[in-house]
Amino acid sequence: PQMIGVTSNSDNIKAPQSVTELSNGARFFKCALQVNPFGYVQRHRPQAAQRYAADTDYNEALISALVANDVEVIAITDHYRVSEMASLRQAAINAGIKVLPGFEAVTKDGVHMLCIFDQHRPLTELERIIGDCGVIEHAQSSPLGKLDVLELLNKSGQWAAAIVAAHVAGKGGLLKTLKGQARVSTWQCDDLLACALPGSVKDAPDDIRNILLNKDGEHKRERPVSIINAQDISGPDDVAKPGSTCWIKMSEVSVEGLRQAFLDSDSRIRLASDPQPDDHAELTTLQWNGGFLDGASVHFNSNLNVLVGGRGTGKSTVIESLRYVLGLNPMGSDATNAHNDIVKHVLRSGTKVSLTVSSHHPARRQYRIERTVPNPPIVRNEQGDVLQITPADIIPRVELFGQHEISELTKPGAAKTQLLDRFMEEDNSLNRRKTQIKRELGKSHLRILELMKDISTAEEQLNRLPGLEETLKRFKDAGIEDQLKDRSDIVKEERIRSMVAERIEPFRQLLDSLGDELPIDVVFLSDKSMAGLPGGVILKKYSRVLGDLSAGINDLVSEIGKAIQVAEKKNLEIEKEWLVRKHAVQQRYEKTLRTLQKANIDGEEFIRLRTQIEHLEPLKERLTASRAALNDLWQKRRSLLAEWQDVKAEYFRRLDTAARRVSRKLKGRVRVEVTDAGNRGPLERLLRECVGGQLAQTIDRLNQLDHLSLTQFADICRQGSERLAEVYGLTKTQAKHISDAGEDLFLNIEALELPPTTTLKLNVGAAGAEPVWRPLEALSTGQKATAILLLLLLESDAPLIVDQPEDDLDNRFITDAIVPKMREEKRRRQFIFATHNANVPVLGDAELILGLVAGEDTEQHRARIPEQLMGSIDSRTVREMVEEVLEGGKAAFEMRRLKYGF
Repeated sequence: PQMIGVTSNSDNIKAPQSVTELSNGARFFKCALQVNPFGYVQRHRPQAAQRYAADTDYNEALISALVANDVEVIAITDHYRVSEMASLRQAAINAGIKVLPGFEAVTKDGVHMLCIFDQHRPLTELERIIGDCGVIEHAQSSPLGKLDVLELLNKSGQWAAAIVAAHVAGKGGLLKTLKGQARVSTWQCDDLLACALPGSVKDAPDDIRNILLNKDGEHKRERPVSIINAQDISGPDDVAKPGSTCWIKMSEVSVEGLRQAFLDSDSRIRLASDPQPDDHAELTTLQWNGGFLDGASVHFNSNLNVLVGGRGTGKSTVIESLRYVLGLNPMGSDATNAHNDIVKHVLRSGTKVSLTVSSHHPARRQYRIERTVPNPPIVRNEQGDVLQITPADIIPRVELFGQHEISELTKPGAAKTQLLDRFMEEDNSLNRRKTQIKRELGKSHLRILELMKDISTAEEQLNRLPGLEETLKRFKDAGIEDQLKDRSDIVKEERIRSMVAERIEPFRQLLDSLGDELPIDVVFLSDKSMAGLPGGVILKKYSRVLGDLSAGINDLVSEIGKAIQVAEKKNLEIEKEWLVRKHAVQQRYEKTLRTLQKANIDGEEFIRLRTQIEHLEPLKERLTASRAALNDLWQKRRSLLAEWQDVKAEYFRRLDTAARRVSRKLKGRVRVEVTDAGNRGPLERLLRECVGGQLAQTIDRLNQLDHLSLTQFADICRQGSERLAEVYGLTKTQAKHISDAGEDLFLNIEALELPPTTTLKLNVGAAGAEPVWRPLEALSTGQKATAILLLLLLESDAPLIVDQPEDDLDNRFITDAIVPKMREEKRRRQFIFATHNANVPVLGDAELILGLVAGEDTEQHRARIPEQLMGSIDSRTVREMVEEVLEGGKAAFEMRRLKYGF
């Protein structure tokens, strides 16, 4: 048989644009379920009927209003009459509106009920049903039937009708008409699934509001009655009235679709007063060309998608195809191996996976991601152009977990704190400040070490000065200085001459730096860059500003260059003159040396001493300046460290706020606690790298501290090993190793960032009982994964994709914790799950269930996704597939029911 998504073209792949024609399951339809035909208006509102010459005029005006208000589904419900709806029904169908025929029944106890039937139900059948109600003559405008309201409700299954209690809080409404036990028993009837209000429940009359909210003890039901917005629409002006319409989620517009919505109103009914769900990023379509799913296509729903199928039908292939095309990396070696195996042996080389995605912020855009095994993914825009971006650029923060991969996050050392990032208020200024301070600390680190090295070198050299001066004094006492005074003066003069060159050199460097920046780059102000900007004419004037600046600086560069050349030229002239003097002195000096040699006196040693002392003398000033600069650097670093502590503290406060926020959202399920600087790993790695040796005991001692100030620890290290051992309880040997490591280590320690740690606790107590909180470490594998998954379900607008979450979860927690949170969050984000657990698609009320089946072509070993198995639980074929695959069939389900005694 032909596979879904396959056309007759030669390469067997459906054109991309036609994939959206596939069912993507249930969606919200705007419904008006109490629309009256022209005959009703003539009987009940004769003045309004006078506005129209005939029913065709009425129909045209009403249909125009319905279309203008985006109404997609109507139910026509006159009082026990159906023949008069024919023209309105056809007009609506012609306008593309789905029509559910029906009638409004008035029971013998005076209660008004809407009876709604499938689209193609013949009106003759409805006439027969009206006869069963005991209404044959229509002399009265609102005839009474012979059935009371309970009898009418009990007929809903036999008639295959959806029955709604009309205007329940108004005249003729169930809660206003019936009294006492009759009202209680009728309200608690299992066949009563829905009632109609013209507004929100909070605006209902005081005497019935708690009944509608299922908070009234006398009327309380096991399953609350669903509330829809519906009221009489008897003309175009009524369509736009608040409470005349509501949104009902269905995959097929049918009585079964209504029934499923009434059974699950939290998921499937949205009143006019309810907020509309926010747009979110979503995966739209997925296609395969080649491999195990060759020719298959999927049109995803924007909410909850569930992949269902037996073993070996390709559920994991779908999940890993999404991972592959999005370029996401598996977590852990097991997940990596499993992913690589599927790519190599199931997708296979040459297979092309194509995914379309929708991004809604800052504006809605569609992209197509394509990846052919084994090449990297490419991204195309709506026009098909290849973009130089990655999938993560257009749909960031997608989270995908293969089989058992969630359990990777439960392992010791896993980055559980990162799970809280999405709950923190985004503050780019804090991140920028943090980065800037780290950079400044790094600069000060290098400068301090450099100055300390300079000071140490200078001190070492100056330590020689007293000895040299003492030796020089002996020469002076021998009268040698007077004899060699001219040559000694030359030594001083040479030092002065070299200092002149030192003073000029910074200006030469400045000149080179300025030259490197010229001419100033103005490409960003070109006509091409300004194209399309309304203010381009104004902004273009900046070109003149930067051009003038460039010319002015160029002139300065030229002047500075000339000034340096003039100075160097004059230097040469002076140097020539001075070299003549030096030459004359040198001749006298050599004559004096010969004289001194006769007296066994080494005159050259005296000059060497004088030269060495002259070179050391400037070091005194330099040492004083370096010490002052170092003191200044330490002062600035202390300020930087104070800022660093403030930034880290601010980040932790935000993280702590996020943890408390998550705990509130998961109240009674999960507690999240964070500990500031709880992760001592960075300090341990630094000590092992810089100190080495036997550090286990030291690490244990530091880890035992509830609070560890890195600034204080670095300061104690500077005070020596004895102080270090005393304060932190280290052995003398360990303390000495650390203190001897030097300032480089201490500077690194105080600039470290010790990440906070996150503790998760799960309530493992029975529902309704006192909470029993256990930390993650004390939980079973399934309980650990439950706690993690509850966090993953919260507060993100990016898709979450999980392959068989039940493999890692305890079944009770799926029903009690995971499914309720999934139902709540699916309005705000997209979920794609593959599962063997019926609770996920059924109790989670999946908008799209995809049934995967093994292909009949066993030789080619392919799977397929039949179109009739794409839909929601209100689709008969989908429902039967879920029943068969996930429940073991109807007989098995019934046997379990009997054994449980339900």
